[in-house]
This record gives sequence, structure tokens and C-alpha cells, in this order.
Amino acid sequence: MPPKDKSAAESSASQEITGQSALPITRIKKIIQLDEDIVQCSSNATFVIAMATEMFIQYLTEQGHNVVKSERKPRKTIQYKDLATAVSRIDNLEFLADVIPKTTTYKQFKEKRAKEASREAGYEKGQRTLNGSIPPAPEGKPEADNEKAQPGSDDKPSRGSRPPTVTMMVDRTVEAPTENEDVEMADQ
Repeated sequence: MPPKDKSAAESSASQEITGQSALPITRIKKIIQLDEDIVQCSSNATFVIAMATEMFIQYLTEQGHNVVKSERKPRKTIQYKDLATAVSRIDNLEFLADVIPKTTTYKQFKEKRAKEASREAGYEKGQRTLNGSIPPAPEGKPEADNEKAQPGSDDKPSRGSRPPTVTMMVDRTVEAPTENEDVEMADQ
């Protein structure tokens, strides 16, 4: 029974097996030869790789098209952001997250960079050192983020002063501990 819909007939004809790949086989052979682990690859294996690649490209574009269709105002073209959204939403495509990442605005990038810088600085807003002083602000961060030390207070050093240096003096030698022996430090 012939298909009633003209587009259904065209799609079944495009799915028909022709024995030819839409991708150039010679290029695929060159790509395979770049891999040092593969010594030889038969022409049949190269053809199967080409067909699998075509099927993967078709699947990826279908998923991107589904993202476009789900928008309020669907478009006729698939854009990079559609593929990136498909990769982030679909578990089968998760391995492409590094290859096709979602795009971010410059503002989002700056916010992310500021958070990373604060983590690298090793302290958070309002955090104090062991002796009660406020750590200096890292480069690139305004000093207003830190709490200000109250002027005139002697127990808290001023903003520009360094915390006091602690030195430990040892006046006797202790033998190296043997196995399973604990070492005890005594204050004098």
C-alpha cells in the first residue's frame, strides 16, 4: 500500500539504504590513520564508522530541533545554543558537555570568576584570623567587603598592620620515636 502523505514517501526514500555514505570515506580513513593505536582498518569497518557517524549527527540534530520546537516562537534554523541545551538536558549526550558547553554572558562569567577568586583567597566575608584581626582584602576585591576594625581599639590591630609573629624556641633535644611510640610536647 503506497503512503498517502507525500512527505512520508520522501522520508522513507531518504532512509533507504543505498550503500553510500554522505560523509567522504577518504577523509574518514585519514582520521582513522591519525590514531596511533590502530594499525589497519578495513574498508568495511571504515564504512560502518561513516554510517555510525551519520546516524549520530542525525540524532544530535533531531534533539536540537526538538529544543527549537519547544520554544514559544519556534525558528526554522538550529543554532549552537539549541545543541548546547540539548546536550545539557539529554543524558545520552552528556559526554559532549565539554565539547558543546552552554554559552554564558560576560556578566555571568565575571560573577563566576569573582566567586572563584574569593574561594582561592581562603576566607569569607566577616572572617577573622586566630588573633582576631581581619585578613587583608585580596587583589581585585574592594576593601569594603571586609569588616572594618574599630579605630582606637588596642586589642585589634589596624587594617594595615601585620598580625604578630609567633616563634617557638626549643631548648632540649628529643630522641626520635620508635615504632608505636607517642611523642608528647610539654610547655615550659
